[in-house]
Amino acid sequence: MSHLQNKIALVTGAGSGIGRAVAFAYSQAGATVLVSDIDDAAGEETVSLIQRTDREAVFIRADAARAEDHNKLVRVALEHFGGLHIACNNAGIGGPSISTGEYSIDDWQKVINVNLNGVFYGCRYQIPAMLESGGGAIVNMASILGQVGFANSPAYVAAKHGVVGLTRTIALEYAAKGIRANSVGPAFINTPLLEHMDKETIRYLESKHAIGRLGTAEEVAELVLWLSSEKASFANGGYYPIDGGYLAQ
Repeated sequence: MSHLQNKIALVTGAGSGIGRAVAFAYSQAGATVLVSDIDDAAGEETVSLIQRTDREAVFIRADAARAEDHNKLVRVALEHFGGLHIACNNAGIGGPSISTGEYSIDDWQKVINVNLNGVFYGCRYQIPAMLESGGGAIVNMASILGQVGFANSPAYVAAKHGVVGLTRTIALEYAAKGIRANSVGPAFINTPLLEHMDKETIRYLESKHAIGRLGTAEEVAELVLWLSSEKASFANGGYYPIDGGYLAQ
C-alpha cells in the first residue's frame, strides 16, 4: 500500500497511543513522517519502529502548547523535506476529573492550551505550508466528547467541542485552495491516557460502547489514514466518530 507515496506528513503527540499508530500507518502507506512529541524517548521509539520497516521518519521535539514549536515543525518539513502535505494534530491530555465549580484555573488553562490552542497553533502554521506545497489534508483529533458532555471533564469537553468547530471553519476557508480538514472522534481507546484508571472504571467504560470493549489505536489510525489520503477526496469539514456505538445511545 503506497497511496501516500512522496507525501510529507506530520503527527503531533506521536510518542505513544493513537499518535504513534497514525505515524506508523502513514509510513506504511509511503509517507515520510515527522514524529512530534514532548517525550524525547517515546518519540525516538516511534521513529525506530518506523525505520525498522525501511520507511523514513524523523523525531522533532515539540510542545503542542507552544506556537513557536509548531512553527519549528513546519519549517523542518519545508526546509529539510521540501513540503508538507498531511498533518494530524493529535497531541492531547486528559486533565483531572473534577466538577466545573471546583476545577482549578491552572488545570483549565493547561488542558485548553494543549487540546485546543495546540490544534489551532498547528493549523495556523501548517496551512500556509500546505498551500505552498500544492494542497493537503488536515486531520484534527477530537473525541466523542466533542459531541456530548461528560461529567467532571469540563476543560477536555470544551476543548474537543472547539476542535470540531475550528476544523469545520478551516474546511470552509480552504477547500477551494486544495486543503481538506476533518476531525475524528474516538470513544475510549486503550492508550496510556487510561493507565491511571482502575479495572472497575475500565469495565464501566467498556459497557458504554455497544460493541462491548474499548477501541484500539490502530483502529483509529485506519480512519485517520483514509481521511488523509486521496481516497477521501470528497470528505471535507466532517466529524467522523470511531466509537464502537457510544454515540448511538
